[in-house]
Amino acid sequence: MYRVLIAEDSKPILRNIQSLLTSLELPLDLAAKAANGEEALELIRQQHFDLLLTDIRMPKMDGLALIEQAKQLHPRLLAVLISGYNDFEYTRKAINLQVFDYLLKPVERKQLAEVMERAMEQLNSQGHEELESWKEIVDLREVPDTDRKGLQLYRNILLILQKQPFSKGSADWSRQAVQQHATEFFKPHGCWVYPSWNPKQMLAVVPKAAMEGYGSLNECMNNLRKHLEQIGLPVSIAGRSQSLEPGMLKGDYHQMSDLLQARLRIKQSIVVDGDQTVLQSAADTDQQSMERELLASFTEMLRGYRKEQLLLKGKEQLSRWAEEDARLAQLERFIRTLTGAFLQAGAELNADIRVRIEKEASHLLNADRYEDFCSRFEAWLKQVFEQLQSLRRKSAEELFRQIDQYVRSNLYSQLSITDIARKFHVSPSYVSRIMKRCAQSSFVQYYTRLKITEACRLMADRSDMKVKEISDALSFSDQHYFSKVFKEYTGLSPTEYKERHQSQG
Repeated sequence: MYRVLIAEDSKPILRNIQSLLTSLELPLDLAAKAANGEEALELIRQQHFDLLLTDIRMPKMDGLALIEQAKQLHPRLLAVLISGYNDFEYTRKAINLQVFDYLLKPVERKQLAEVMERAMEQLNSQGHEELESWKEIVDLREVPDTDRKGLQLYRNILLILQKQPFSKGSADWSRQAVQQHATEFFKPHGCWVYPSWNPKQMLAVVPKAAMEGYGSLNECMNNLRKHLEQIGLPVSIAGRSQSLEPGMLKGDYHQMSDLLQARLRIKQSIVVDGDQTVLQSAADTDQQSMERELLASFTEMLRGYRKEQLLLKGKEQLSRWAEEDARLAQLERFIRTLTGAFLQAGAELNADIRVRIEKEASHLLNADRYEDFCSRFEAWLKQVFEQLQSLRRKSAEELFRQIDQYVRSNLYSQLSITDIARKFHVSPSYVSRIMKRCAQSSFVQYYTRLKITEACRLMADRSDMKVKEISDALSFSDQHYFSKVFKEYTGLSPTEYKERHQSQG
């Protein structure tokens, strides 16, 4: 039903219009009548109307002045002028005021029916536009039609109720429960509560008149926050005092929601007044700088595989967040960035493990209590680190296998550790660590031992080869140096080795 207000100082004309409206059998509710413009304007301040039928010439305030002021209160109000005059000046002013249509006295049923039917089409179109705006931010699947009255935007404001993190043991977080408690708080005005697409949010549509008993929006939200907290429902709240408009609904919601999400604390609930201009403070800048330093230290420990230090640092940081009542956004950024660092370090982890790491990280903040979050975070940190350690061991073994295969195929060349690093796209220092871990020797010692082993094989299989020929073939700098190295590794000179091998053969 659409609510209609008639402003007409002539009682016979008023009775006639009322009778004709009733006979049309349209979904129109004659909600109120006024005998002059001032009386009608006061009613518009107090109540919601969809359609205004007003005489032009009335005492105290004429119809055009009424429409002008009513449009300031309710820009989407449809206004129909009732006049016995065909005056150009009235017509010009009416056009400027975006009057929907005219009714000429005496008002006839056919004329009224045509105007009302077109008004109904316009109101239906507006209602559809408003509903579509709401559907983008509200999950209406579980909201019956009888509870959708609050979706009318006129003279209503929007409050976002955000469930506090780590508050699973709190009161019932259902639409019906929150509706009941919010209605009790805002009585006699009431309000309407709808579920956001964000399961941790409810949207409360509150009549603007409900704010009049408070010194500010901030005071109202704080009182509501305390009221809900007393009944075991800790929430943080964001809102703006401006009436809702269809074209701005989605943008206003996301702006308020983003402000709330950025400021939400892990313990103490807060209120955010969206009317206030929000600028990044020096404290916010300092906080972001500290976060970068913290992540840098964790990343450094991760790259250095310093497990005990990493776990100890994690435990200390969890305690510090609790002491400072940190913003939830800090924890979210930290976990997101740390997860990225883990995945970068574990680039060779298989897809299933990588997906599991990301999934477990995304669920850490869904813990019932902060203590549960701490336990989950420490377990996750330890688990992922151990997976990276395992990968590191496997990666080191695989790299050593490839290095060994490569140097064995290049015994007749002269390779340096820099050549190996360049070949396998790693640093020389990393090659050095791999060789010590897997071969218990330096690269030079390992490579030289393989060359000497190959020299022994040549002496055994190719007895006709001279020592100098073997030295040159294996890329030693000269025969003297070859002989010296050969004796270090075998205990014999090349000549002594050949003679002993021939005598044994």
